[in-house]
Amino acid sequence: MSEQTDQSEKKIYYDDISVAQRTTQIMHIVDSIDKASMLAHIFKSVDDLHAIVITKTKRNADALSSYLQAQKINAAAIHSNKRAQENDTVIKGFEEGEVNVLITTDMILQSLELTNITHMISYDLPLEPTHYLSRVGCLHERGISIALVCEEQDSQLLDIERFMRHEMQEKEVEGYTGTPESDAALTPKPAKDQKKKPRHRKQKRKTANKTDQTDNKPSEDEQAEK
Repeated sequence: MSEQTDQSEKKIYYDDISVAQRTTQIMHIVDSIDKASMLAHIFKSVDDLHAIVITKTKRNADALSSYLQAQKINAAAIHSNKRAQENDTVIKGFEEGEVNVLITTDMILQSLELTNITHMISYDLPLEPTHYLSRVGCLHERGISIALVCEEQDSQLLDIERFMRHEMQEKEVEGYTGTPESDAALTPKPAKDQKKKPRHRKQKRKTANKTDQTDNKPSEDEQAEK
């Protein structure tokens, strides 16, 4: 059987993990205080923008929306603290292209059915890996998923990567130099994660592959007895 025939007969799976693995995923390592300005920098370089941004809190969704609007980016936030009519107006505007960036939380995202999304931005990583997969699934394998990861979210990132058996590609944002001093007071305050004490991502990656080997090695006392 030819190689071409083998590829054509290869079964394609559509579970959340398989879909996520086939979707373009990248991450940017960034300090918490620089997330908003980095996101604005990214959006300003996109011509046809139709993005969803997920924040951990409603307060951050509102603050980020205000910041992006101040940067001349057509953004709006929706969440359960807003009136249903107000949320519906924003959703309609997003679907019709009048709103370029929709900012919300995982709870609201799960109730939406949106299409033609160009970017799914994980402004805050979720505590549950399944929530991250739900975000990526909204792209239907056509857009790009971008995670803004600060050091405090290292453990969440590794949990997500282990769960979906896929490592996100790390990239630097071309031309980004940090939050301008004039914008510092306007940036949203970072949400605190109440899960695990953070450890350094690179150190964990270096030691992860050694765990099984060291667990199976005899101790010094055991070696002395032999």
